[in-house]
Amino acid sequence: MDPIQDAVTFFESQEPGEELSYTEVAKRYNINRVTLAQRHQGVQTTRAAAKVNKQKLSHEQEIELVEYIEGLTQRALPPTRAMIRNFASYIARERVGEGWTTGMDRKRHHADSEAKYNLYFNLLYQKIA
Repeated sequence: MDPIQDAVTFFESQEPGEELSYTEVAKRYNINRVTLAQRHQGVQTTRAAAKVNKQKLSHEQEIELVEYIEGLTQRALPPTRAMIRNFASYIARERVGEGWTTGMDRKRHHADSEAKYNLYFNLLYQKIA
């Protein structure tokens, strides 16, 4: 577990008469006192939680969108970036930014590359043989 979360759990498990300060608990767990106080008071969250809250689409929604795009592409109707932004905005029920598709492309690029290379070289082999 995260040392900050361990410290928050320890801080919350104290008995009512037993009062340790944020400074004492922070020293015990070797963490920043301000970060501990903010996390304990709910002002600050973990980076993972902040990232999830910042995302426009959930992981499942992204998978559905990718499958829809792949279906359109297989029917020789590949969507433009603007169309993909519109699809994502509709799913998220809020407008996604101009650069939203760039981040999605970057995440998906390496997953698609191997299949494309295999297809290319298989076609090339068939033409040569």
